[in-house]
Amino acid sequence: MGTFSPSLAIGPGCLNCGAAELSKLMAGTHHRTVQSIDRIDVGTRWLFGEIAHNVMKSPYQSRDLKTFAASRVSVDQTEHLFTSTSLVEDEVRKLTTYLFRTEVGGEVKVLVGKISVKHVVNIEVSSLQLSRNDSLVLSWGIHRSDQDPKTKMVETPFIPRSFGRLALEVEFEAKEAPLYFSFLLKHSSDADSSISEIRSHRKTHFCVPVGFNPGCPAPLGVSFSSDGSMNFAIFSRNAKSLVLCLYDDTTLEKPALELDLDPYVNRSGDVWHASIDGAWNFVSYGYRCKGDGKGFQAERVLLDPYAKIVGSSIPSQHESGLLLKYLGRLCKEPAFDWGGDVRPNLPMERLVVYQLNVMRFTEHKSSNLPADVAGTFLGVTDKVQHLKDLGMNAILLEPIFTFDEQKGPYFPCHFFSPTNLYGPSNGSVSAINSMKEMVKKLHANGIEVFLEVVFTATAEGGALQGIDDASYYYGNKMKELGAKNAMNCNYFIVQQMILDSLRHWVTEFHIDGFCFINASFLLRGFHGEYLSRPPLVEAIAFDPLLSKTKIIADCWDPHEMVSKEIHFPHWKKWAEMNTKFCADVRNFLRGEGAISDLATRLCGSGDIFSDGRGPAFSFNFIAKNFGLTLVDLVSFSMTELASELSWNCGEEGPTTKPAVLERRLKQIRNFLFILFVSLGVPILNMGDECGQSSGGSPSYGSRKLFDWNALTTGFGIQILQFISFLSLIRSRRSDLLQKRNFLKEENIVWHGRNGSPPGWENPSCKFLAMTLKADKPESESSSEDSEVMGDLFIAFNAAKHSESVILPLPPEGMAWHRLVDTSLPFPGFFSVNGTPVPEQMVGLVTYEMKSHSCSLFEARLQRTPLSIEL
Repeated sequence: MGTFSPSLAIGPGCLNCGAAELSKLMAGTHHRTVQSIDRIDVGTRWLFGEIAHNVMKSPYQSRDLKTFAASRVSVDQTEHLFTSTSLVEDEVRKLTTYLFRTEVGGEVKVLVGKISVKHVVNIEVSSLQLSRNDSLVLSWGIHRSDQDPKTKMVETPFIPRSFGRLALEVEFEAKEAPLYFSFLLKHSSDADSSISEIRSHRKTHFCVPVGFNPGCPAPLGVSFSSDGSMNFAIFSRNAKSLVLCLYDDTTLEKPALELDLDPYVNRSGDVWHASIDGAWNFVSYGYRCKGDGKGFQAERVLLDPYAKIVGSSIPSQHESGLLLKYLGRLCKEPAFDWGGDVRPNLPMERLVVYQLNVMRFTEHKSSNLPADVAGTFLGVTDKVQHLKDLGMNAILLEPIFTFDEQKGPYFPCHFFSPTNLYGPSNGSVSAINSMKEMVKKLHANGIEVFLEVVFTATAEGGALQGIDDASYYYGNKMKELGAKNAMNCNYFIVQQMILDSLRHWVTEFHIDGFCFINASFLLRGFHGEYLSRPPLVEAIAFDPLLSKTKIIADCWDPHEMVSKEIHFPHWKKWAEMNTKFCADVRNFLRGEGAISDLATRLCGSGDIFSDGRGPAFSFNFIAKNFGLTLVDLVSFSMTELASELSWNCGEEGPTTKPAVLERRLKQIRNFLFILFVSLGVPILNMGDECGQSSGGSPSYGSRKLFDWNALTTGFGIQILQFISFLSLIRSRRSDLLQKRNFLKEENIVWHGRNGSPPGWENPSCKFLAMTLKADKPESESSSEDSEVMGDLFIAFNAAKHSESVILPLPPEGMAWHRLVDTSLPFPGFFSVNGTPVPEQMVGLVTYEMKSHSCSLFEARLQRTPLSIEL
């Protein structure tokens, strides 16, 4: 950092009447004195607080003597407000008073304030035992941090005033602040021609801040005051010192200004804080934390965990690797007009969710979007009609926090800002605005927005490392975790940060819900032990704001790439990603699962959710953004994919064999059919509607961009229409397919082959059917005024041979209509109006189900045809 050359105006000033006499320095002004509103707790924060600053050597001192510029405030600190009487300006200026004791008795009062565009420092010395001919000189210098070069001390004589008081004044241009004003007194006596130095009672230099104040410990991050000042606050329990780094150019590697924070003045408890008047000259900021141990790397500039706007910066290479990646932006969050935005607030059981990656969804050239829109939040906004065509009323976004671009979005660097990659031109402010525009438009179309969030681990560099690793991370406390970037989520400061982050997304971005990745890790205590009542999980469940959103636990671990089964505490608030549903349905359709397992999943997974919740808390999926895609599930089953529970339908990989292709197409239809007729919330993964393949690779990185041209192929057309049909049926028959509570025993009847009871204990049985009985209308008049909902008969055949199905007798006056048979060719395999199934004998309806197929029948009034348009 270059040598600081202040523009100074030094002159006499009389402070005989304390702060009142400062009005003589301000022509045409008057003042009033106001005691600080913080006077009650001044005793703990100021009265005996140390004002310690970094080292600056004086050319008048011995080489070994360091000017720690520390002293003890011996009296209360007050603030004085000066109000201009000018008709042009109506400003309020703060004047801060510091009172020191010297090592030889007497007092030194320092008043620091701002007048117009200048900072004024007034020094008054009183009660020193000086003779008439003695003189007193102020030997002073300025510094900001221990990175400053040691400048030459300036000597300025005091002007004697009445009552044994001496005073002088120093002015600095506002643009030259913030800085520390450090000084000592030099006393010369004519009696013995000696010169002595007078320091504070602690034998250190006197030191006061100019252009910045101690600030406040709350809120964390950067906050903006009406007077134009900025307050900085950051948690670090174990840091010994902390440097605020300010940048005026994001293209430069080194900060324009580094400001040491005084551990006695700028620290309250474990929070470091400062308030700066002139920070508007800078565009971004970061921190350097110094302390003992490997966790602290003093040369690294770190991102504020609570920064609301994050900008990219030029990385610097060092022995420790990447030193600088992101910086907090010094600007307020952009204003956004939420006028007219209404949250859909859909009941959980009504949800139909589409999971997507913001960039991959529209970045492909087939999206036909402009370059600055493709792959961004605005790209999602442009494709709202596709979501509506599918019948989706909620989207689940893969993590959109600022993340490690090499490892992917499941390794975040920050928790309060969307990644700039998803904004037009990769801008931080544009990313925020465009995300809000996306949410607002989706809400206008009745679509809720959920976020996948990862709080259990961060990127291995550029995240929270170096601020206070012992507080934020487990480190070596848990060897079985392996990763050093595992976060200690139930530690109080980490818990507070997570809750603040979630509230920020709900209030500022109107997010409707969250899916917590690696949720099983949220149950870990400080030492890695499992907790029966983890504080964070319980706090989210009962938070007055967050408990009103959808909160979903997903126990998939992005490190090990596996889902973990664990009993998750829920307080009747937490929903869960149902991995058992995925596994049991896959097993059944490949001919290896038990029909009892399928029955459990169809009815809402009572083995998991009958503990006070219900089927609406089960988020069901067949394929996700990790593991095999839907089309790959029926195309690959090599040995290394054993954990995927897939089946290639007779041939590995791509094929041209008609029999194999027909079987694969039926299986895809079967997967989708079971997903939508099961109780719970169905989740469709991006690309599965058009047969997106990863070539048999289960890795997340193998996922390809969404190809919009695939929607125009024969496969894409029929699958999109089928999903839309299933969404419609699910909504129309919400009385049986969308329930918050489990079905009553009288509403469901199970069937096996030839109308016999199911072979629950027979492992070779691959057929299961069920009748879902609709509740009868309460009165005849209600049935005349609205459509009468008949029973549903649903059958599943995973066997390699056909089955002859005997349908039960329909309710009186009704007949069975086939709505779905996944074995039939397109477009006949589903029908909104349904195809009547004739009786072979009086009161007897039989139907032949082909191998590897599913069917759906609905009982309808014989005299009333149903006409519904997709």
